[in-house]
Amino acid sequence: MAKAKARDYVTFECSVCKSRNYRAQKKVKGAPKIELKKHCKFCNKHTIHKERKK
Repeated sequence: MAKAKARDYVTFECSVCKSRNYRAQKKVKGAPKIELKKHCKFCNKHTIHKERKK
């Protein structure tokens, strides 16, 4: 039997314009949702990006 995946991809969505700009890997079990301050190329400024599923 194959093991279940330990990591999964999540996307980061800009909290201002709601565009999904970044993608990263994250542990599946027990990890809290991530919020990062990153640059949004559509807003052209640094905004908070929240984790969203695909």
